[in-house]
Amino acid sequence: MKKNVLITGANRGVGLALVNAYLDAGWHVFACCRKPDQAKELQQRQNETETLTLLTLDVTDHQAISSLSQQMADIPLDLLINNAGYYGPKGYGFGNTDADEWRKVFEINTIAPLKLAEAFYPQLKSENPGIIACISSKVGSMTENTSGGGYIYRSSKAALNSVVKSLSNDLLPEGIISVAFHPGWVQTEMGGPNALINTETSAKGMMQLINNLSKTDSGTFLDYQGKAIAW
Repeated sequence: MKKNVLITGANRGVGLALVNAYLDAGWHVFACCRKPDQAKELQQRQNETETLTLLTLDVTDHQAISSLSQQMADIPLDLLINNAGYYGPKGYGFGNTDADEWRKVFEINTIAPLKLAEAFYPQLKSENPGIIACISSKVGSMTENTSGGGYIYRSSKAALNSVVKSLSNDLLPEGIISVAFHPGWVQTEMGGPNALINTETSAKGMMQLINNLSKTDSGTFLDYQGKAIAW
């Protein structure tokens, strides 16, 4: 039976690479982004395969999340990948933090993944218990933070890691595994051109890890190569 994955932020970067990796592996991919009509790569891939479904979703719209879950009520999910993310302003420094931007980053990076997990919980537990994979970042690690700054993005990812840990405690008794991933320093719009790896390397690394997750891995924070990252 074909496996199903829902991926947010699927129109570019690591999200698009994850879509392609799971399609190539024979999964049915439900790819979410705000403007599918402008997602040329996804549209092209949809024309080539019947196992890609494009869905319109703004992850900050909680009513839209609920509506989408109702629309997919009869579709069991093997995997939910919370990939949609927003960095916010760069280079602002101490004393210049934009509180409105901070709220926006938290809405996308921290609140949305939990609301998606809550909404799609019935699909994740409907047949074989599924996996919730949240794309975090090692800049959210307290241990790794030796340079300061980045208040907005760092705090949003640290909070996301806390969400993942709580999800693990709450959902593992039902067999649902929850993990946080650092995708690596990836060549994307967010990562910039000097990043160390391309999106395909990151996506394939995380997919391989997800395929081999066990219950003992739930609540962990791993990089795309499987190395544990300190909280």
